[in-house]
Amino acid sequence: MQLGIHLPHAGEQASPALIRRFAMRAEDLGLSDVWVSEHIIVPRAQFPRSPLFYDPVLTLTWAAAVTQRVRLGTSVLVLPMRHPLPLAKELATLQNLSEGRLILGAGVGWLEPEFAALGVPFSERGRRMDEGIAMMRAVWTQDPVTFQSKYIPAEIADMTMTPLPASPIPIWIGGSSEAALKRTINLADGWHGSRHTPEEVAPIVRRLRDARPEPSFTISMRTHWNGRDEGELRARLAAFGAAGVQHVMVAPENREVDDWDSVIEGTGRALAIA
Repeated sequence: MQLGIHLPHAGEQASPALIRRFAMRAEDLGLSDVWVSEHIIVPRAQFPRSPLFYDPVLTLTWAAAVTQRVRLGTSVLVLPMRHPLPLAKELATLQNLSEGRLILGAGVGWLEPEFAALGVPFSERGRRMDEGIAMMRAVWTQDPVTFQSKYIPAEIADMTMTPLPASPIPIWIGGSSEAALKRTINLADGWHGSRHTPEEVAPIVRRLRDARPEPSFTISMRTHWNGRDEGELRARLAAFGAAGVQHVMVAPENREVDDWDSVIEGTGRALAIA
């Protein structure tokens, strides 16, 4: 099993220095990857402690500059909130600057006021997600490119966007709704679930693996841990592995108060024992 950790880029403990230190430490420990989350603008009442979120793409660029091996993932980037063209440019640039280490974890989002603040129709987020993925893949692989859109304002006819990614950017879809699982099966290179127990995830894994048996299709899980009971973490990871999960990203249970050093060091020890 491959293991990654969430970087301290969100919450009151987040800082550029900690992001840098944790990215470098993850590499030293032999972890597979480092991850970030996303909110652009949030209603204050729903984030009573700390609404701080560093931008995910820029944070991963910062992490890429101080590492050489660890992959760089988003858990998850909310695609429908963003126009696909500038996002595609940013992600292709990061992929090339990092020499092919990016994993695009993507989801439709859940925070309706955030969509409203950005002028994006919340009710269209699934359709914009699908069209956005298709648009980004078009500009990543075709030069010149022509793309007809229905939901996202864009007029792309015989145009060029470079640099193209030096290697394909894998897309792992987040979410466990029926729509998310269908989107994963039809469009994605992997699935990145969150907060399921091993027992809950087992039938999802079976469904996904039946539809996508190819080894390159990755089944990943985000799990939350407070950094204290390492035996419990190791048992959980073993149970995920038995359920067919290939990759786990460990994030603090409560980013405001948990000991981030204990979370990353304990995850590193779990990897060493495995």
